[in-house]
Amino acid sequence: MLFVLLAIVWGSSFVAIEVGLERVPPLLFAALRYDVAGVVVLAYAALTYERWLPRGRADWVPIALGGVLLIAAFHALLYLGQGSVSGAVAAVVISLVPLLTAVFDHTLLGERRLDPVGGAGFGFGIVGVAVVASPTPGAVGSESLFGVGLVFLAAVAFGLGSVITRSSTSTLPVVAQQGWTMLFGSAVLHAASVVRGEPFVAGAWTPSVLVAFVYLALGSGVLGFLLYFELLGRVGPSDLNLVNYVTPVVAAVVSWAVLGQVIDATTVAGFAVVFVGFALLKRDVVRCLLRSRWAVADC
Repeated sequence: MLFVLLAIVWGSSFVAIEVGLERVPPLLFAALRYDVAGVVVLAYAALTYERWLPRGRADWVPIALGGVLLIAAFHALLYLGQGSVSGAVAAVVISLVPLLTAVFDHTLLGERRLDPVGGAGFGFGIVGVAVVASPTPGAVGSESLFGVGLVFLAAVAFGLGSVITRSSTSTLPVVAQQGWTMLFGSAVLHAASVVRGEPFVAGAWTPSVLVAFVYLALGSGVLGFLLYFELLGRVGPSDLNLVNYVTPVVAAVVSWAVLGQVIDATTVAGFAVVFVGFALLKRDVVRCLLRSRWAVADC
């Protein structure tokens, strides 16, 4: 139930981002979102936990790493990319996160060596993103192709961040750690926004933009990341990031219902190729699920 709720919250967030970016600069929009989300999460941590303040290097290192990778880098690249591509297409590219997470698990945590079949799976994932981008000789360097590239880098940042933060030795409660991570990331985003010269225009905050912002800050930001980190400790990053295979479906449905967008066959084909890549890389889990008739607990 938590997994499905997370998929719905995060899938619909791609559409909310698209609505907000029509009027508000991307990095400023992301920074303000996590200002609000971070304050709310930290207030909740202060009320429910005896300890919520970081102490020393063991606490601050994962906060800084998570803030830079999971919050700042991921959202900066995603928001900038979504300035050129739709939320549904961005969600398909982000579906590469489970594949990238599994690769980082293999290479950084030594889960096991990446064998030729696993390497082929990673290759399928890259091909899938290329299919979604649909590069042609005349389109190289185009705005949409550049946007897909930025979203791909966002997926890299998130996969790397989820693996690195899992291996931390922090004793800070996960809710408090996430609140500080959000605020650390929002500070980085504000700095990047200033460097880009993004202005704050009060008139840009129309009712639709405000609704999108509140949903992103409280729904996707607060509820979504609390769900993510709760599940991260239970199932690990590789299995949890399978949620990214459900979010494109949610994003496509919400995009159609709210914005009237319909994804094309090429995008669907690219998503299918990415999924095949992950199935090859995690074939042991897939084989176990098939043998146990999808009894997830047995695998």
